[in-house]
Amino acid sequence: MENLRRLREKTGLSQQKVADQTGLTQQKLHTYETGTFEPDISTLKVLADFFETSVDYLVGHTENPRKIEPVEEYALNAEERALVDRYRDLLPNQRRSLDLFLDSLENK
Repeated sequence: MENLRRLREKTGLSQQKVADQTGLTQQKLHTYETGTFEPDISTLKVLADFFETSVDYLVGHTENPRKIEPVEEYALNAEERALVDRYRDLLPNQRRSLDLFLDSLENK
């Protein structure tokens, strides 16, 4: 599961940190990343939720790392669509930072 390793490295987390935060073991994560073993569906769901991605991305069924989110239909112009796309590309901590910044603008 090459994408699992990619996500972990992109977030700067060690296998042990991911294991500690997901309830898995570092050894299991290592076997998943090296392809020695494949996780069951419940483990895939835990990992997908943790990395805010889809099970399809983890198993290599898609190259789109974005989590599938319910989206209501809005009439967006090109500039608004570009902003939404940029937001979706952010890591979770970057989204939180942007949200805080936007909150600070609203309070002025």
